[in-house]
Amino acid sequence: MQTGPDAIQATSSRPAAQAGSRAVAPKMELRGISKKFSTRRGEVVALAECNLAVEKAEFVTVVGPSGCGKSTLLMMAAGLTEPTTGDIFVDGQLAGAPGPKRSVVFQRFALFPSETAAQNIEFGLRVAGIDKAERAARVAELLTMMGLEQFRDAYPSELSGGMQQRVAIARALIVRPEILLMDEPFGALDAQTRTVLQEEVSRLRRQMDYTVLFITHSVEEAVYLGDRVVVMSRRPGRIKTEITIPRDAAWRGKQIEDASNYSDFNDVRRQIWELVRSEIVRE
Repeated sequence: MQTGPDAIQATSSRPAAQAGSRAVAPKMELRGISKKFSTRRGEVVALAECNLAVEKAEFVTVVGPSGCGKSTLLMMAAGLTEPTTGDIFVDGQLAGAPGPKRSVVFQRFALFPSETAAQNIEFGLRVAGIDKAERAARVAELLTMMGLEQFRDAYPSELSGGMQQRVAIARALIVRPEILLMDEPFGALDAQTRTVLQEEVSRLRRQMDYTVLFITHSVEEAVYLGDRVVVMSRRPGRIKTEITIPRDAAWRGKQIEDASNYSDFNDVRRQIWELVRSEIVRE
């Protein structure tokens, strides 16, 4: 077990960013976000007054009990769902409708069944009118990066779940977004494949330095991937706590089973689990 100067220093939630309180605007900011739904049983408040700032090149993971509004939060950050109240900003400007600055990876792969892996990856570039030579070069780069070279001409039905999610991630990355939004992207995968893809995303993040907002049910996954872990309360979802994890933690870059041998990794994992658990069992 690892201890000493590299141990994780966990911090409690920090104040939400306020307009004009910093010299440089966060890459993405959710300010005063609430979401209400009308159902047959009446109005349901999914999220209540959430404030979250994500800095450029920061990887923020979000955990919380089932039904707390994590995915709703991400859908609003992506511009795919309108908040009932509040605003979403990118680089200090109102984010508006979905666009190329923000790419989304969903839990379900949402690939086009009649197109090959390469064609699925290429889709966003075709829509954007990128010329054929540039599309081919970028597709080749992503196929190599994701270990999919031998599967470029395979259809989704011919790929494993893990391979399909690699295609989905490559499709999100190929448009070179400034912000990557990932909604439980490994939730539908078996445990072994999930572990491998967690390590792949960790590697890609170190290689490409994306700004990422990542929703997950897994506390271990949140700690392994995140620079900052946001813990949400039960519904109506609020941001309960934020815990910062140093990028230079000794286990960074290691396989997840090796990371779990470090006491600082396990300490913060236990701390976050207790926060989540207290929301699950709270009456």
